[in-house]
Amino acid sequence: MMTCHSAFMGIIVSRIQAGTCTKKQVWEMSDQDTNEVPEEEVLDVVTTDETVEDQVEEAASESEDDEDRLDIAVEVKEVGACERHVVVTVSAADIEKYKDEAYSDLMPKAQIPGFRIGRAPRKLVESRFKSDIVDQVKGSLIMDAMSQVTDEQDFSAISEPDFNFEAVQMPEDGDLTFEFNVEVRPEFELPEWKGLDLEKVVHEYSDEEVDERAAELLQRYGNVEDVEGTVEAGDTVNISITFQDGDEISSTVSEENVIVRGSLSFSDGAIDGFGDLIIGASAGDSIETTAKLSDSLDDENLAGKEYTAGITINSVKRTTPPELTPEFLEEVGGFETEDDLKAAVREELERQLNYHQQQRTRGQITELLTADANWELPPQLLRRQSQRELQRSILELQASGFPDEEIRRHINRIQQNLLGSTEKALKEHFILERIAEDHDLEATPEDIEREILIIAMQQQSSPRAVRAQLEKRGDMDALRNQIIERQAIELITEAANFTETGLPEDEDRDAFALSAAISGIQPVSRPIDEEEVVTEVEAEEEVAETPAEEVVAEVEAEEEVAETPAEEAPAEETSEE
Repeated sequence: MMTCHSAFMGIIVSRIQAGTCTKKQVWEMSDQDTNEVPEEEVLDVVTTDETVEDQVEEAASESEDDEDRLDIAVEVKEVGACERHVVVTVSAADIEKYKDEAYSDLMPKAQIPGFRIGRAPRKLVESRFKSDIVDQVKGSLIMDAMSQVTDEQDFSAISEPDFNFEAVQMPEDGDLTFEFNVEVRPEFELPEWKGLDLEKVVHEYSDEEVDERAAELLQRYGNVEDVEGTVEAGDTVNISITFQDGDEISSTVSEENVIVRGSLSFSDGAIDGFGDLIIGASAGDSIETTAKLSDSLDDENLAGKEYTAGITINSVKRTTPPELTPEFLEEVGGFETEDDLKAAVREELERQLNYHQQQRTRGQITELLTADANWELPPQLLRRQSQRELQRSILELQASGFPDEEIRRHINRIQQNLLGSTEKALKEHFILERIAEDHDLEATPEDIEREILIIAMQQQSSPRAVRAQLEKRGDMDALRNQIIERQAIELITEAANFTETGLPEDEDRDAFALSAAISGIQPVSRPIDEEEVVTEVEAEEEVAETPAEEVVAEVEAEEEVAETPAEEAPAEETSEE
């Protein structure tokens, strides 16, 4: 979440920068002011000369802060649990003080025809530059007033204020009043989180499960052949789909390679029974079926809606598992034997089991802690946070070793009820944030580097490239929050009572996922395009890795051009020539 101060200031600064408005200069204390700090106030707690200096500076700073404080009146109305309407009134005396400062600062630099710079009468300067000064003063007053509001009010802003800078009008005389809405962290009674009764997922993977998983992973290295006959389960079919709502085409999917499984998942729904429809068909066949949107979609007009799906099978391919020769084992992972490969697969399964354990535990904790969290969250807040929630889930899945195709399945399931899951996740976040603050939990640089390293290993990339991707996508805050929330969850689990339960069956296990939307309406939040991010990162890395001598040569060439005498430069051709 954004801090209160930065949330307020970000939008104001961006709007003021476009005009002539500048931040009011801070008045500096004179040596005389500093020396007037009462000696007895300092000597009471003095232990060293350095302490004396620190206390003198602190006292001077406090005096300066009091002097710079605006005489403002603030009225805060509670619009909802997470919304406040704020009305701020700045006194006429402060307006005049800011105007006087602005004109005093302008006088030495004012250029007016008939007068040398800085020598024009003040009244003439005020008349000439009135509109500019009014805009400057308005910007300075609003910026300083908002900064003071954030310091003095007891709410914690979690987003930028909904504020129309241009709509604020400076009065000819009298007070200045402006207002805005802001989203804030809700105030709530922290639920009892110690001693929760929770279930712990336990599972011992059998050799058969390891073999099955190894076979799935080895599919990507197998020998792919075209199939002349009928489709079988596990084949890869290249298909095109046309979705229709009555006679109107809502969306199309063109030439996608799909592994034949029980169902075909999309970002807003699914084709159930996909495998039964495709198995036994051949390349060139066309099949008509029904695609249904999720009942949990946030758009009531779309939830549960059915579409006609026309599927065309363009081609069929079948993969023969690769032969596990010593050369192949070395190539795919530096394995010496097949047993080494299976040991690595088992390790991956256990890492994914740890993810399921964490998710199961976290889900129970969320249900228990948010049971009484009946505060309503603004829809616009949920829509903004839905992207963060989606990216957080993707980071967790990547760090847990899930392959891309499984991550797509999870993404589709999340997107089909994105705002609903975001609401619960956001309430959980506020509660975990309180627990983290109470116990001084934080994400250290070492924690962040460790998390980046795990993701890099999973993506077979470099930590530097992963960090650059996260920064490009704006995911560093999500990563930091993820670490802190996990620490809070660990704190809760340490004080919890556990009973063991088996690993639940993955209801999406027999589904293949595509990122397309049946309805043609993309979800509120989508995964950021990895290819675009990777391309940008690679381009930057290429520049960063340019040999030093090339950079020096370029700089010297530029300097040589810059130092070329003007008369040696070729004259520009004129239109007459």
